[in-house]
Amino acid sequence: MRQVFRQRGAAHDEAARHLHNRVQVNFPQETKKVKNRLIATCVLLAALCPALATAADESCATLVGAGHSESPQGFQLRDGEPVDFVSATKTVHGKLLVFSNGDMFRVYWQPDDRPQKYVLANADTNAVRLVESAPQGSPAPNGGPGVTMPPQHVLSCPAL
Repeated sequence: MRQVFRQRGAAHDEAARHLHNRVQVNFPQETKKVKNRLIATCVLLAALCPALATAADESCATLVGAGHSESPQGFQLRDGEPVDFVSATKTVHGKLLVFSNGDMFRVYWQPDDRPQKYVLANADTNAVRLVESAPQGSPAPNGGPGVTMPPQHVLSCPAL
């Protein structure tokens, strides 16, 4: 009976050793993949988080509703809406021009008494780039969408 037990034990040991070796070989490879994914995710988050936090830090000015330079207020996206360009050194008064191509609207800011028009190019949440451009489309029906916007950080400032 002891011999039968030993035979079963040897077979069991062999099967256990095979399973143990298999687990030891595969587990570190899977762990390595998981660690690499975790490291890649952490690197990606570290790269993105500062970018999200710096939109306001990198702004050179802010677009605000006219007359609210001291305590920035939002504005509505509609044709003729008075909007101020407020930088650290000066405030430039202007207005919005709204054009459309079907359901798509393009919003431009034009400084008072100047011919230049700058399209508001979306750069981030509550941040835009001002890019000098001729208006595209036709004047928006009813003056535009009329959506209320919070003050917009300007990430690229024209020389005004």
